[in-house]
Amino acid sequence: MTEKLQKVLARAGKGSRREIEELISHGRVSVNGQVAKLGDRVTGSENIRVDGHVVETQAPAEIVCQVLAYHKPEGEVSTRKDPEGRPTVFDRLPKLQGARWVAVGRLDVNTSGLLLFTTDGELANRLMHPRHEIDREYAVRVFGEVNEAMLQRLRKGVMLEDGLAKFETLKYSGGEGMNHWFHVTLKEGRNREVRRLWESQDVQVSRLIRVRYGKIELPRTLPRGGWAELPLEQVNYLRKEVGLDEEARSKVDVHASERYKQVAQIRKAVRKHNSRVKGTQKKETPARPRSPGQRQKRKTRM
Repeated sequence: MTEKLQKVLARAGKGSRREIEELISHGRVSVNGQVAKLGDRVTGSENIRVDGHVVETQAPAEIVCQVLAYHKPEGEVSTRKDPEGRPTVFDRLPKLQGARWVAVGRLDVNTSGLLLFTTDGELANRLMHPRHEIDREYAVRVFGEVNEAMLQRLRKGVMLEDGLAKFETLKYSGGEGMNHWFHVTLKEGRNREVRRLWESQDVQVSRLIRVRYGKIELPRTLPRGGWAELPLEQVNYLRKEVGLDEEARSKVDVHASERYKQVAQIRKAVRKHNSRVKGTQKKETPARPRSPGQRQKRKTRM
């Protein structure tokens, strides 16, 4: 039985199907020594390489699907490597052997909140596909005058440069002065869609937090920059939503003491990462030049 090459590589954790299709189109994947093409099918027993490195493929029954909930802070980019050297959402994730984390969609650099990762590229691919219409909820702080006519337009639909867009739900959450909080939901993940919808009404988004993905909520106890692995029940909820078979096994330790230990490890890792980033920033900050008068004062004191 054969499967599409990108599906086999996605299951091996080499990326989402979309990412792998891009690797194939750039000639970075080979099968039995031949450069692969889009549309190639394999059994999984072939010698498959990505960028010259052998890929260990596994049958679906041998793989345990893992999903992480990550509390993304502002300032991190949703790519594996950033040419500008900015921190990425992958920097703090736990290390894996024989697999890698695949991000389920993206959050822009100025957006914080819930971001899901999985070891199953096929699951990631389906969760990102618009046909499954899994709703995402965001807490939004906007700056500017907001009236009922604007809210009605955002509910009914606004024409953006890439087509009609609207909020499925839009609820006022409080505020004062020119700052107002709203909770909004979308059933797709177009680039900067929440911000662009508000900007279409001449209102600026000053803070944006994703608080829910489907029925998966951002854990209140999860610190910014921290992650938590989802239990089997929540993993199977996501798989069922996109038409995948349920997972029978989990790598999550259900013992309470281990859960507390995990939280402590997460907080420790976040503190360590933050101190390392601050240390790097201090090294990169050039010393302020002294004026001639300051240099003369120092000589006098000496």
